[in-house]
Amino acid sequence: MNLEQRYPAISDLRARARRRVPHFVWEYLNSGTGSEASLRRNRQALDRVLFHPAILEGDFTPDLSCSLMGRPHGAPFGIAPVGMSGLIWPDAERRLARFAASAGMPYTLSTVATQTPETVGAVAGAEGWFQLYPPRDPAVLADLLERAWSSGFRTLVLTVDVPVASRRERQTRGGLTNPPRLTPRLLWQVARRPAWALGTAVGGKPRMRTLDPYVDQTNSLPVNAHAGYLLRTSPDWDYVARLRRSWQGHIVVKGVMEAGPVARLEAEGVDAIWVSNHAGRQFDGVRASLDALPEIRGETRLPLVFDSGIEGGLDILRALALGADFVMLGRAWHYALAALGEAGPAHLHDLLVKDMASCMGQIGARTLSDLPGRLLTKPL
Repeated sequence: MNLEQRYPAISDLRARARRRVPHFVWEYLNSGTGSEASLRRNRQALDRVLFHPAILEGDFTPDLSCSLMGRPHGAPFGIAPVGMSGLIWPDAERRLARFAASAGMPYTLSTVATQTPETVGAVAGAEGWFQLYPPRDPAVLADLLERAWSSGFRTLVLTVDVPVASRRERQTRGGLTNPPRLTPRLLWQVARRPAWALGTAVGGKPRMRTLDPYVDQTNSLPVNAHAGYLLRTSPDWDYVARLRRSWQGHIVVKGVMEAGPVARLEAEGVDAIWVSNHAGRQFDGVRASLDALPEIRGETRLPLVFDSGIEGGLDILRALALGADFVMLGRAWHYALAALGEAGPAHLHDLLVKDMASCMGQIGARTLSDLPGRLLTKPL
């Protein structure tokens, strides 16, 4: 099968993925919160960023290489954390981590993944990042950090934009609860997706295995929350300072959407800032992540990681042109995995690289550093 001809864009992978996973899983992966206006704003902001096309530049091969926090990468993108990743496709965490290691790009494991740092760190190698939903209990925090470090993770991603559970009404209407309960309605959906059902039966019921040692599973939760909320706190500046004292590796703070806190984050010793509105899944009254990016770039020389709304190589270039140093995608990798199984991540990587190279050729950008100079639309 010629994947390039059948699935030439992320939209094609998304369409096939939707046909291969149960409806309640699709609603979990693809939904936002509220009326999903923030999802639309992310897309609209990206579409507003235009470039000058170039002429008479001669032949050249664009250089997509970059470095981030001292590590070289062949292309400026990686895999963002997605909670309950293994619910979307069986063994998703290890499959994606294994591919990321082979491709030399970061893979970020969520605290609320279905696999543990111990099982994923073994395949992620030096490319593994661990995303931390901050525990309230200092003993749990210390144990999680020790487990992540001992498993080989050297970059810690502190997520700061989830102080409380979001509503995610579409996900709730889809029938997903935490932990997942297979009602007759959901069982019918599973029966219609045999590849997903078989893989899930082999791997076991998806659950947040990292949290098993800490959570009393008998506690009741709202249907839109999960076991992590029994442990989680909303961090403050003292929490950041405590992490900096406790963690020997890099610290990235994820979920920054304004320039105000940037100077203090620098002073606290963080190594990078992740600009993100949680891809529209957390708060519907927020501006597009891309609109916050130039302001934050203007306040810091720290590396900026970016996500939210990326749907192709051109979108990656747009974010880089407006100040990002690196771009992470979450949903897209799961579309690819659900659509094509083991072949999906490599195909998506190939699509992104080819799209970036083609667009850079059109605008005469030989390196990533040339991108800001080819902008037609300037930051506000």
